[in-house]
Amino acid sequence: MTHLFRLKLLALAISSTLITACGDAETNIVEKDPIEVPDDGGDDHDHDHDDGYTIDSMGRLAVLAADSNEANIFDLDDDSLLETFSLTHESSSLNVSPSYRYAVIANRNQDYLGFIDGGLWREDHGEHLHDYKQGPAFSDYELTTGSRPTHIVKHDGQMAVFYDGNADAGTVASVEVLTDNDIANETATLAGIQYDINMHGVAEPRGEHLVATLRRADSESTSNAKILPDQVGVFHLHDGEYELEQTFEVTCPDLHGAAQNHDYVAFGCGDGVLIAHQHDDEYHAEKIANIDALGDTRIGTLYGHEGSESFIAIASGVFVSINPSEAEMEVLEWQLDEGASAVSYSFSASGEHFLVLDSLGFLNVLEAHEHDGHMHWELAGKVDITEEDVTTMPEGMNFSMTVSQNSEFAYVADPIAQHVLKVHIEDLEIEGDLELTFAPSAITWLGIAEESDDHDH
Repeated sequence: MTHLFRLKLLALAISSTLITACGDAETNIVEKDPIEVPDDGGDDHDHDHDDGYTIDSMGRLAVLAADSNEANIFDLDDDSLLETFSLTHESSSLNVSPSYRYAVIANRNQDYLGFIDGGLWREDHGEHLHDYKQGPAFSDYELTTGSRPTHIVKHDGQMAVFYDGNADAGTVASVEVLTDNDIANETATLAGIQYDINMHGVAEPRGEHLVATLRRADSESTSNAKILPDQVGVFHLHDGEYELEQTFEVTCPDLHGAAQNHDYVAFGCGDGVLIAHQHDDEYHAEKIANIDALGDTRIGTLYGHEGSESFIAIASGVFVSINPSEAEMEVLEWQLDEGASAVSYSFSASGEHFLVLDSLGFLNVLEAHEHDGHMHWELAGKVDITEEDVTTMPEGMNFSMTVSQNSEFAYVADPIAQHVLKVHIEDLEIEGDLELTFAPSAITWLGIAEESDDHDH
């Protein structure tokens, strides 16, 4: 670590005010009532981001504490602690709702999903966008009817929760699809799928469609692990119910991992990647076979972004890019340093960068470059995010990361130093340090995402 980095971090530590986390759920919040700007009448004119209807905020940060069953919400504009909530169940995971208003608290073993309102959200009022700001609050809304919620997938304002089911308990797999409005309105009955067997599957929401896994009978399945599906189907929403309209003939043995961008949906298979391409209401599927460099390993993790033409896939620690339009797969020139393992991945909000946080305390930032008509991912640089001895990492814990959706910042939580660093993705510099009084086990960004062009599917 350079002397410049040490001095910068020291200066940040001296200049910032120490934030004391509170275990009391009655912690005072900054503001209780939503900020609303009254309509100015019937004038029909456009509003920009300076019209008084929108809010300029870096957002908020939800942080789970490892040493207590609590979730903490911080204001990223001034690093203040807004609220601390006691969670219903221990060992819960942390996710975020599709429009980034709610922290999603999931507990697979307890068949539970709960929601914490981060307090920042946007509504489309037709002639203008209208932002709201209030204190965080634990929602009364819960999802508790599905068995073993496992894969939570978000896309274009929708979230699909895939419940694996439990063979020992006799429960089957299912899917529920919801939006932030469903959470806010506490929608009692959600659209989804009810299977007739358990499976470790996944579903990708795509407008009126749900591209989801199918498990065949063990005698027919091409999967080695029979709990893993080997087929994919397209479900269409009709009168509040998803109906299976298409089953791909292309099989995907030992299916695990899925992602999508603007044009394609991808699923990781034991022998390659299944790519589904939408044409109106019809989908076409093909297989991109594994390249020799992967050997006997399989792709089990995939990441996609609306703004990226290619997918990033991981096969037993080896990073590859998938170009669906060219049906190509190639190993990235960059790979993790020896002795390092990836602990967190994410595209940046713009999709121009792909971030890999590793176990040795480095944030690796990749960016795409066009060469000879093809997009290639290269290492833009890496940021050393810890001065601590990584061998002192508390047992069962790791560094964790989340990415802002309205700026080019990543937030990296360090359980050893008990703080969260604010990293500028493009400049590869640490620009902030949020001090904690506990070891963070998971973090996620909440707030009003930057508007992007609408994509028709």
